[in-house]
Amino acid sequence: MLKKLRSYLPGKWGKVRPVVPVVRMSGAIGAASPLKSGLNLSSVEDALETAFSFKEAPAVALSINSPGGSPVQSHLIFKRIRQLADENNKQVLVFVEDVAASGGYMIALAGDDIIVDPASIIGSIGVVSAGFGFTELLEKAGVQRRVYTSGEKKVTLDPFAPEVKEDIEHLKTLQHEIHEMFIDMVKSRRGDVLSDEDNLFSGLFWTGAKARDLGLVDGLGDLHSTIHERYGKETKVKVVGTKKRFLGRFIPGASLKGGLNEAAGTLPAAALATLEEKSLWAKFGL
Repeated sequence: MLKKLRSYLPGKWGKVRPVVPVVRMSGAIGAASPLKSGLNLSSVEDALETAFSFKEAPAVALSINSPGGSPVQSHLIFKRIRQLADENNKQVLVFVEDVAASGGYMIALAGDDIIVDPASIIGSIGVVSAGFGFTELLEKAGVQRRVYTSGEKKVTLDPFAPEVKEDIEHLKTLQHEIHEMFIDMVKSRRGDVLSDEDNLFSGLFWTGAKARDLGLVDGLGDLHSTIHERYGKETKVKVVGTKKRFLGRFIPGASLKGGLNEAAGTLPAAALATLEEKSLWAKFGL
C-alpha cells in the first residue's frame, strides 16, 4: 500500500527506484586468523543475509574476485548462497572481475547466471597441495628433528622427514575425492551447457571469452550495465558489506584492542601470510 501511495508523490518522495544488492567477495579463500581476515563463510554470511533480505529486489548480485583457496570454505559459501536463494526465492547473478578460479569458481557456481569480463580468468577446476622438504637442510645445519607421537601416521608428510610413498598415495586419494566433488558440482549446476572439452576438469584455466564457449559461464559484461539492461536504467546498485577496523585496513592482524604494539609483533608472520596469498594470485598473472 505504501509503495502504491508513493507512486503519486512528486520528486524524491515519489516512485521508489528498484534496488539490486551486491555482495563483494575478494581475496584468497581460507579460515580467518589473527594475521589475515580470509574470504570465508564467517566473513560474508552477514552480508549475504542482509542482501537476501531485500524483499523487493529482483535479484541478488555477487561480485567475485578470487584465485581460490580452501575447498571447504568455498563449498560452505556456495551452499549458504543457494540456501538463501531458495528461502527467499531470489535469482542470483554472479559477476567475475579479474579471476574466479578453483575455489573462486566453486563459489561462482552458486549463480543462476555467471557474467564475466572477456579478459577474466576462469576455471582451474582441480585440487592442489604444496609444501617444502627440509631434510637436507637439517643435515647441513647439524640439527636433529625430535618428534614424539601417539599414532604412527600422526606426522604424515612431515616436511622435515623423507617422503613416504604410502603417505603420498593417501594424499592423492583425498585430492581425488575432493576433485570428484568439485566436478559433480560443475556438472550439476552447468551440465546442460558444458562443452565436451577434454581438459575441462584438468585444472587448466581460460579467459572469460573462452570460458563462455566452454559453457563455464553464461555471458560477457559488467555488473552495472547488465543490471540496468535487465531491470531498467533506474535500478540502483547497493553494495552490502561490513567495514574493517581502522588499523586492520593497513596492518594485517592489527586490532583496536591490541593497538600498534600487537600489530608490530605480528608483522613478520603477516608478511608470510601476504606472500602466500600473492603466490595464489601470481599463478594467474595478477
